[in-house]
Amino acid sequence: MLVLMLVAAATLRLCLVAGAQQLCRIHTVRTGKVFRVSQQIQGDHLYFSSGTPRLIKHPCKKNIALYLGRQIFFTRDNFKSSLLPLSLPTSIKVGIPEVTSAHIAGSVLLLVVNQKVYVYDYEANSWNASIGIEHPVSHISGDNCCYSGHPFCVDISNSVFAYLHGDQISQTNVYFSNTRGYTFQKFAYERQAELVGSLGGVFYFHSLSQVGLLLIDQGKAMFSYSEHPLNRSLGLPFDYNGTLDILITPGQKGILIFWFEKSLLVSGNAGQLVYPVPMDEEPRISYSSVSEANITIHNIAANQNELAVLTRENSLYYGSLGILPSSLIKFSGQNIWSQEAAVMFTDVGQVEILTPLPDPMFPAFDFQRCPMNVQEILMDPQLQVDVCKVELLQGEFDNRMYSIDMNSKLQLTALMIPRPGRSPVPMAMVSNPHSLGLQVAIYEDGYTHDGNTKHRLNISLRQQHHWGRANPNFTSSIKKPTLSTITLDVANKEISCVDLKPLTALISVGCDQEKKIVIQKWREGKFQEVTKAEFVLLEVNGLFTYTYSLTAQMALCRSQPQNWTTILESAGDKRPFAWDRENYISCHDPDNDAPLRWPDVPYQILGGPTANKVIFDQRNGIYVFFLSIVDPYYSYCHLETTFSVYVYGALPPSIIPTTVTIIPLIMAMLLSVWSAYMIPKLLHTEKGLRLKEFWMNLCRRLRNLCPFPKQALSAQRRSPKLS
Repeated sequence: MLVLMLVAAATLRLCLVAGAQQLCRIHTVRTGKVFRVSQQIQGDHLYFSSGTPRLIKHPCKKNIALYLGRQIFFTRDNFKSSLLPLSLPTSIKVGIPEVTSAHIAGSVLLLVVNQKVYVYDYEANSWNASIGIEHPVSHISGDNCCYSGHPFCVDISNSVFAYLHGDQISQTNVYFSNTRGYTFQKFAYERQAELVGSLGGVFYFHSLSQVGLLLIDQGKAMFSYSEHPLNRSLGLPFDYNGTLDILITPGQKGILIFWFEKSLLVSGNAGQLVYPVPMDEEPRISYSSVSEANITIHNIAANQNELAVLTRENSLYYGSLGILPSSLIKFSGQNIWSQEAAVMFTDVGQVEILTPLPDPMFPAFDFQRCPMNVQEILMDPQLQVDVCKVELLQGEFDNRMYSIDMNSKLQLTALMIPRPGRSPVPMAMVSNPHSLGLQVAIYEDGYTHDGNTKHRLNISLRQQHHWGRANPNFTSSIKKPTLSTITLDVANKEISCVDLKPLTALISVGCDQEKKIVIQKWREGKFQEVTKAEFVLLEVNGLFTYTYSLTAQMALCRSQPQNWTTILESAGDKRPFAWDRENYISCHDPDNDAPLRWPDVPYQILGGPTANKVIFDQRNGIYVFFLSIVDPYYSYCHLETTFSVYVYGALPPSIIPTTVTIIPLIMAMLLSVWSAYMIPKLLHTEKGLRLKEFWMNLCRRLRNLCPFPKQALSAQRRSPKLS
């Protein structure tokens, strides 16, 4: 009876209408409590350090979520059943079970408990303490990629940072894990000792392919970035009041949300530019910030394109996270706030207020849920919201991942249909313009049955370095693979465009997994191109009966070239064939300072700017070659293959020295030529006639063996004799 009275009182409190619309219909989830048995919580009962709750949802697995409050709840069915509070097993001793930070990385839950990191594999239901962290930490940060199967996507979900918030940044210890938090190692940040201020956070901004450190100094904050070209200067400073929680929105779009109870800031480009979020109280009353609106934020929720803010003044603010900044609009009308309430998105345009309720009869908690349909609320005439001016925005590339290799292009298409009489402006943007360049063309492409004009958009994407339109100092390092997100949206679209979400795709500027190198064929059996890049060969069976046509000096090397001997010595047992694009150093590079000490050594690099060739010794047989393209500017892939060469027709080497054979042969040829010229001439002399008569007499005696023609004999008899 007491339980029913408590539930009725809470329901009545939340259903009071303050002269406005009803935002939601409240119901309580009590499933999972079948038997009246005394369930006990084993181990340390975890609790969250903050006075206001947090709710973390898995961006890829919609039913996975974590509630952080005075009790901590982990759900695998989106809070559709009653739950026991989360606790550590008795085998793990943590002392004070206070949780200061949490993150869901793939299939594991990471918790910072009493300045140490613990891993809960919720699929295997196992707990582990992280290895490698030697100093106290208070926070962890990471991201999740929902494009499964791609190596870049797996790396995103596996990457986690651990650090101590508020420590002096010049001497703090930052830890990084690429194993989803199971093992950590110290993270070396270039120029960290030179930075001034305290640490506000460490984040891997995959949308920029940068690691960002948030510096806090004298009420201002700014980001320091790790890679060229953003590492040359700090980001723009912004006001840092209180201790800001930082939320990385899903989808690798670079949207960050900074908030605490009196501040709400948003960045659309991974912290390079941070600005306050304007608040719309009524259709004609707007405030430039939360502090100006004089409201107190309780907690927030965000998905890829939407933001919801729950305040202690029993109001919910809603807005979109588009390409251009937009304000939040106020929803109010009933008591939706409580100290343990948390806001979350269950789907596009679907917001819920979640509140755990204790049960005196069971240790498991129930959940009070208050679902809201944003599209339905926005139809209220009192809000005076304009109708969305776009009927359709679609493209096959939405929510997909693509790869652009070095020197490659990508073509995407989209379709936009505006409402009659409206002229919306589509906008395409990349999150990492230092890496990825784009060009957009729009044209009319027919009409719908209702007479609306169809607009077709062609988006051309290419590595920024190869567009030739940006200063080389603006582009990222071409040797390193990067990531970027392409987003297509409508400029200044109305807040009523709830279902018209932006089109996004994740672009990997790196190795194209479908690319491979074969002998005399290419992708899907179709010829692509003849590779002119530099490559190396190595006979895998140890047959080194071949050499090269060029030496280092003949190849015009400026410095000593690499060779297989030095490469294999440095590689050790790591890889049998370890010469590739990552460790190749060109001897023609002006920045290579290795002197040319041995100009006569064979030059073992083929292709590229030289006409180097392989010269086989006089040996018949099969050679099996390993081939590796080492040119770092040809492809991000490690293009390798193995092929065989059959050498035949090589004469066996002579036992007699060549000089002994050639000199007599030349003498015999010269003697033959001399004889052919001199013998006919000598036959007309007296000595020649005597010699001829001698041979004729000899032939008469040997007539049976050497008959002489009768014509010749008769002619000889008629010839005059000289005395």
